[in-house]
Amino acid sequence: MVPVEYYIILSAILFTIGALGVLIRRNALIIFMSVELMLNAANLAFVAFARAREIATGQSPFDGQIFVFFVMAVAAAEVAVGLALIVEIFKTKRS
Repeated sequence: MVPVEYYIILSAILFTIGALGVLIRRNALIIFMSVELMLNAANLAFVAFARAREIATGQSPFDGQIFVFFVMAVAAAEVAVGLALIVEIFKTKRS
């Protein structure tokens, strides 16, 4: 069984890569991909903490997975709105 700490470390690395992508890059698509990477890192942390809670207390691990479901719904809405904005900006500026 893989320790929870490994998942948290991986989540922190992914979140850091995503944050650097948002801060450094100027391309809108790369920024949106970096935001998605950060959201996926948060999802991994939610599931890892839910698993650790299940092991420690014996309670249901579905609490973290419910949070992941809501984060994924918000991410899908963010992608739809963000891509629509990018398309409109491209139509007006052609760059």
